[in-house]
Amino acid sequence: MLEVKELGLPGVLEIKPKKFGDHRGFFSETYNASKLLEHKIDLTFVQDNQSYSASRGTVRGLHFQIPPHGQDKLVRVIKGSIFDVAVDIRKGSPTFGQWVGLTLSADEWNQILVPKGYAHGFMTLEDHTEVIYKVTDYYAADCDRSIRYNDPAIGISWPELGGGYELSEKDQRAPLLNETDTGFSF
Repeated sequence: MLEVKELGLPGVLEIKPKKFGDHRGFFSETYNASKLLEHKIDLTFVQDNQSYSASRGTVRGLHFQIPPHGQDKLVRVIKGSIFDVAVDIRKGSPTFGQWVGLTLSADEWNQILVPKGYAHGFMTLEDHTEVIYKVTDYYAADCDRSIRYNDPAIGISWPELGGGYELSEKDQRAPLLNETDTGFSF
């Protein structure tokens, strides 16, 4: 059983698997292709990724891969919590440059589905946060792209945690959306 909720941009969904618990702990089916298909989500995932962030305030993104290696992503948190963001980067889309954000946490047991044609990023809200996500295409270095996390034209309202953000050198140097050929059209 899955709860599926639209998040305000086409195809971006919050997915919440059922969790069964007792005195021993819990069990959850975190991914089931046939149950997703009941919600018209027909994707084949080919790779699982995991990231660990030691400090809260770590920002990863905004990342995407251009065609022919665009990736749909199914993201969840197994320890800690994040503020997760999807940005529509499909040229000509009525929602181009718009974003949605969602808090994902190990406690809430929720996930976000970020389709191809969207840039994805997140900020950790707790120390020692671990994120895992499935993707529908393999990593392709020649198709790997990023957009600056604080692009004023996008205007993401990142949580204020008191203090600065931790970013990789790649993410610090990322171009603005209007400087990027996203490779996606509506």
